[in-house]
Order: sequence, then C-alpha cells, then structure tokens
Amino acid sequence: MDNAFSDCPYPRCFFCVMKEVNPSKRRASILKFFREFPSQDDDGQVLPISGLWNTAMAHPNDPEFIELGIFECMVALIWKGLKNRRWLSHDQNIYIPYYAAHIIGSYTMNMEEFAEMAVNAGVIPALVELLRGRLTWVEQRVAVRALGHLATYAGTLPAVASLGEILVLSMQLATSSLEIVYTNFYQYVDRRLSYHCDLLTRGMGGVEMESRKAEEWASQLQCWSLQLINCFAFKPEFLPSICNPDFLEKLPEMWGGIVNENSPAGIGLLRTICSHKIGRGPVASCPGILDALCNIARSSDDWQYMAIDCLLWLLQDPSTCHKVTDKAVPALVDLADISTLGDHKKLGDSIVNVLQECIQSQGTGRNSISIRAKEEVEELLTSRQRFKWEKNMLKEDLHIKQAAALVVKLEGNSLFSSGDISGAASKYSEALSLCPMRSKKERVVLYSNRAQCHLLLQKPWGAISDATRALCIHHPVNRHAKSLWRRAQAYDMLGLAKESLLDAILFINECSLSTDPDLSSKQNKVPDYAERLVKKQMRAAWLFKEAATKLGDVHCEGDAGDKCGQDIDDSEWETASESDVGNDGRGGLDDDDSEWKNDFERKDKQSKASTKDMNHRNNAQLTEDSD
Repeated sequence: MDNAFSDCPYPRCFFCVMKEVNPSKRRASILKFFREFPSQDDDGQVLPISGLWNTAMAHPNDPEFIELGIFECMVALIWKGLKNRRWLSHDQNIYIPYYAAHIIGSYTMNMEEFAEMAVNAGVIPALVELLRGRLTWVEQRVAVRALGHLATYAGTLPAVASLGEILVLSMQLATSSLEIVYTNFYQYVDRRLSYHCDLLTRGMGGVEMESRKAEEWASQLQCWSLQLINCFAFKPEFLPSICNPDFLEKLPEMWGGIVNENSPAGIGLLRTICSHKIGRGPVASCPGILDALCNIARSSDDWQYMAIDCLLWLLQDPSTCHKVTDKAVPALVDLADISTLGDHKKLGDSIVNVLQECIQSQGTGRNSISIRAKEEVEELLTSRQRFKWEKNMLKEDLHIKQAAALVVKLEGNSLFSSGDISGAASKYSEALSLCPMRSKKERVVLYSNRAQCHLLLQKPWGAISDATRALCIHHPVNRHAKSLWRRAQAYDMLGLAKESLLDAILFINECSLSTDPDLSSKQNKVPDYAERLVKKQMRAAWLFKEAATKLGDVHCEGDAGDKCGQDIDDSEWETASESDVGNDGRGGLDDDDSEWKNDFERKDKQSKASTKDMNHRNNAQLTEDSD
C-alpha cells in the first residue's frame, strides 16, 4: 500500500486506497481512512467526499462502506463543519457537510438495516443541526431528505421522533421553504453563493439554469419536508401537532408544481391525516381544504385518487359527514362513472356505495343533508338503476332510444349554431336522459358539448361538472382532449390557475398524440391558443409567486418587465372557441357517432356541413367536428 501512495500528492489518499488489489488490505485501509479523515486538515478533502457521494448514489445498497464506518465519518465531518468555521471556509471544504448529509441519505433510502446502523452511528443530532439552518438552505435540503428516509422505517422512526423538535422544524420548513430559497438564492443574482451555484448546476450552467434548478430544489425542500411530516402523521399521537389550522390551510398549496410532478406533496399528507379519525375533524373544519380536495378529486393527475380517498373517508365518518356533504357530494357525483384509476379498481362503485350510505344515514336538523345534495345522489342512484334495466331491454328498443337521443342532439347542435346556447344545453340534457347508459362514446360527446354551452353561458362550475363526467366515462379515463380544454377554460374563468394549468398541459399532450386528420396534417400539433394559456397559467402559478409578492419584489420568474401581481392581459391568448373557425376546430362541438350505426348517420353529416357553413358566415364561436 505504501507503493500505492508514493506517487500521489495527497497523503492517505482515498482513491489510492481504493486501488489496493488485496481485499483484506483494502478493507483495512478503508476502515483506517474513515477513522482518520475527519481529523485531517489537508487540501483537496472535497475530492474523496465527492467520490463517495457518487458511489453512494450509484450503489446505495452496497454494505461495504457501511460496515467500515462511513456513517461515523460523515457525522464527524458535519460536526467539524458546524464547529470549525475556519476549516469550513478553507479550500473547498464548504461543500463537505452537504455531501456528507447527502451520502447518509443515499445509503439509508432503501435498506432499514443501514438506517439502523446510521442511527447507532449518531447521525440524527448532526442532521438536526443542519435542519435548524445552522449552515444554509442547501444543507437543510439534504438533511430533511436523510431524516425523511430514517423516519420511513418502523425500527428507526422512534429515534427520529424522540426529538420532538424535528416535527416542528419540518413543519416550519415546509411552510417557509419557498420563501427561504427565494430570498437566499433566487431573488438577487449577484448575491448567490458560488458553491450553491456549483451544486445546483454541477458547474455547467449560467444564471438561467441556476434559476431553474433553484425552483426544482426549492420544490424538493418543501416536498421532502412534507414526506418527513407524513411519517409522523401515521402515528396518531403526533396528529394534534400536525393538525394546526394554519398549517392545514396551507397544505393544498404545497403541490410541488410541474417541477416536481412525481411528489404527492400536500395532498399526500392530507390523505394520511384523513385516514385517522382524529385527523378528519380538523380537516373537515377547514373550508379551504374541502374546496381544494374537491378540485383535486376532479383533476386528471396522479393525485386524484388521494383526494377522492379523503372525501370518501370524511363522508363515511359520522362526526364529519354533515360538515362536508354540500361540497363533497357534488364532486363525487361527477366522479361516479369512473371505473379504474391506477390501482383503484371499480372506484365508481365505491363512490356510489358511500354516497348511498350517506343519504340513508342522514338524520334531521343539524346533521341533515341539504336538499340539493340529496337530489343529486338520488339522481345518480336512478341512473345506476337505469343501467340495470337497460341490460334486460331488447336490442331493438335500445336502438330506438339511441335514435331518439341522436335526433335531440342534432336539434341541440342546430340551436347552438343559431346562437341559442341555453336551448342547446337543454337539448343536450334531454338527449342524455334518452341516451342508453352503455353508449359511453355518445354520452362523452353530450356531456362535453353541454360543458361548452356552460362556458358560453358563464357557468364555469357547470362546465367543470360536465367536463369531469365526460372524462370519467371516456376510455381511457381522463384522456378526452376537448373536455380537458373546456375544463381548463372553466378553471381559468374562476382564477384557479394550477387546476387550469394541469388540464391545459394534459390537453396539449393529447393533441401531440392525436390521430385527428386536422391535427396530424400540421407540423405542430399543439394549438397556439393552448400554449398561450399554459404560459399565462405558469406565470400565475409560479412556484415563487407568493414569496415574491410577500416581499414586494417586482421581478417575477426572471422575466424582465414582469410585475409580480400585475394583471396579465387576457388578450394574449385565445380560447379554442375564439380561434379560426374550421382551422383546428378543437373548440368545436363534439360529434363522435362511430358507435351508432343507423340511418341517422346521413342526417348527422348533413348537420355537420350546415353547421360549418353557418359558423363561417356568422363567425360563431364554435364549430362542429369529429373527435
């Protein structure tokens, strides 16, 4: 081993140690390195630490370094950085506490055995010091990540929970993380610490990349804080502290944004809280949370099932049911036709069963359900019964119902093209009452067309309800492009930027995958009006928007001249209904009759042609086309 060190400028170099070919000598040398490294003051110490970081990221389940004392070494380095600022500021040692905490987190993210060894090595007190902000937000980010991994396991959670301060600190960090990163990094370019810039971009980016990575890391800081809190939330004894009204009200806004789309964010924590009886009371008492849960339940992203679970649990609990029925019932009724959502099978049946039980268990007086909510549930139950009746109907009778519904739909189309939007909506409702329940494609069209009527009648909630029903019936679920777009517009009318943004992005995704001849003939399948809406909503839902507004910062998202909180001119973007009629047609009425093979197809095609002519002549807001 002495020969291995002879040509190296750094005594006891870790990379030279790793070149030892004799396994027993190699292990002995690594063990010695981990023991002696924290006490050294040589230059170039960050090199072996960065090498260990790469190894931990690439092979987090390899036990060799764990057995030889890497946790003890990393803990000692963190304490050295905290206590010896002279050493920390020398050479590139400023990076070492960050890498040390990151290494601990990487080796504990998969293996409970490793996590237990880390706890025994004393990592928790050192990580808590970083969590307190003794250094900077960058070290807080990796500390909360590592503590979150340790809190995941049953064997190590008690050690994390024994320090009650960790829960308090993580709640504070989840609430203030975006403001911390904004004020300490994003806001002033000329004040950014160089080692922060290097860590964020690995030395390969300018100001633009630094800013984008700062948004990503800020999102991670918040989401990893929520993950740590979520581990505590599984234990009922911590729920009273977590269910602080001020904290709960902020959870729906902690969504991670497009930057961190794989995180369940605040809704994941709310789901854990609602799974406990002790947590459902505080959630039901926060109107803002209920509104957010209903919006997320109607959404088309990976968090949808979490919000649905929350609403179902709240309705099933006798102590919270009466508090949430007026908001939860309409949302769940809209979702009752959904079949499979991820791993949730027959989700619609579960929703119907809970709603039926809710109606049957309601008493009178204070705990009674509103008349409107009761009517909606009864209408839903009637439609379910109707589906059963239709199974026993003769095919000829079903064809008659199909034909009658198509006639009424065409009447609605005619009224729509003539400008009688209210009349058209009524006709679509009548057609829905006639249309067989199993004719899902046609029901998607009818709901989506009625949603467009609601938009033009300035009834955004009606549009959201109908668009959601169309998306639930559609196969695959949540993939009907026009309904996504109409709901995105409705959310925009209500000022719900995040909800509008998610639907608009999904709409663009559907356009890019579309086989529609009108779209496939274009080089760019993404409509310009959709891109403009996405840009508008990304400004409105910008991750640092609240922090910038709170601090009175005039520069938002790095765009020169943008004023934070300044109203955006809606003329920048067009709705689908305002775009060139007959060009993309994405705002037009749906008309997919492939399911209905009967004599009315000819009349339907004639109606399409006449409707297009009418739209061109009158510059109407909508066109008729095939989906």
